[in-house]
Amino acid sequence: MRSRSIRPVIIDLFAGVGGMSLGAARAGFDVRQAVELDPIASASHAVNFPATRHLTWDVSAVTGKALLDAGGIRLGELDGLIGGPPCQGFSDMGKRVVQDERNSLFAHFFRLVAELRPRFFVAENVPGILAERNKKIVSKALSRVPRGYVLLEPGEISADRLGAPTTRSRVFFVGYDPERMEQVNRAALFGERRRRPVTVGEALLGLPRIRSDWQREEQGWREVKQLPEGNAFYERATNATPRGVGSPIALRRLRQFGEVSGNLGTRHSIEVVRRFDAVRPGQSDRVSGANRLAEDGFCPTLRAGTGPDRGSFQSLRPIHHKSPRVITPREAARLQGFPDWFQFHRTKHHSFRQIGNSVSPIVAEAVLSYIRSKL
Repeated sequence: MRSRSIRPVIIDLFAGVGGMSLGAARAGFDVRQAVELDPIASASHAVNFPATRHLTWDVSAVTGKALLDAGGIRLGELDGLIGGPPCQGFSDMGKRVVQDERNSLFAHFFRLVAELRPRFFVAENVPGILAERNKKIVSKALSRVPRGYVLLEPGEISADRLGAPTTRSRVFFVGYDPERMEQVNRAALFGERRRRPVTVGEALLGLPRIRSDWQREEQGWREVKQLPEGNAFYERATNATPRGVGSPIALRRLRQFGEVSGNLGTRHSIEVVRRFDAVRPGQSDRVSGANRLAEDGFCPTLRAGTGPDRGSFQSLRPIHHKSPRVITPREAARLQGFPDWFQFHRTKHHSFRQIGNSVSPIVAEAVLSYIRSKL
């Protein structure tokens, strides 16, 4: 029988850069494996989770046995399976293509639930997955959940409710084996629990004034001001580093020199700067459509853009609330709820893709902390 002192083990599918993984680690889980087909995202995940085994495998082709063997886990010993299957085909913002081949990956998550038999599972996706057009896909996927598991009605959580400075919403599909866990109360998991709201201005406090010529990776490492103590958001922005998580280099530079990465500028033309300067908070630029952040409001959902297989298009970034420019990767990370020591790709394009594709780690931690209490 496993010792109580050992952290419960999870596998993160479609791990991306690690929003769910960070939430799980902060909730007290051992992120044993991270499966991510995109080698760029997987490499960034590895920087932040050096103790995790990284597998650049295609989830649609992998078997549960292969995952267990790779992690040295016996059947029945896996505590949790978590992940965020690709959401582009389900999103209300996209083309809403029900036949999008990426939609089938949602079903493969639940196929692996059946093969791995974890104590619980958590899959997250965009609210659009619950639209009528996707009903058959979701129903077929959930039919793979083994008999005997309790499958909760999916619940939607807006990140601003849980203390993240963004209105980004995600839907969570949660199930568990009642023979190996205490009852999970849906109302307690998805109910109206709230934390003190964190605004854009509060979230971006202490970050440096950005110069447009800060373009190279090393130029993005800049000193940040020390944040006030006694604030839960600031504590998570600078500390709360789980065991075995974090780049040693990034942690050292933050703790010894107060430096953080990703403070990269964007070169705008004089005309664009003038237009951005005229946009009022909460309004959009008439040409680009970029929304200007409101200092006392929340950040809207940050979008990811596309990968090389779909043209490598940069998604629209919001305009800073004080300066006539788009936000930096580090500012986007703060708004999504990532800590300053968390590392993203050295380029702006891939950094924004990684941040935009991630669930807020603040939300993931809240969901998984509750589930952890039921083990």
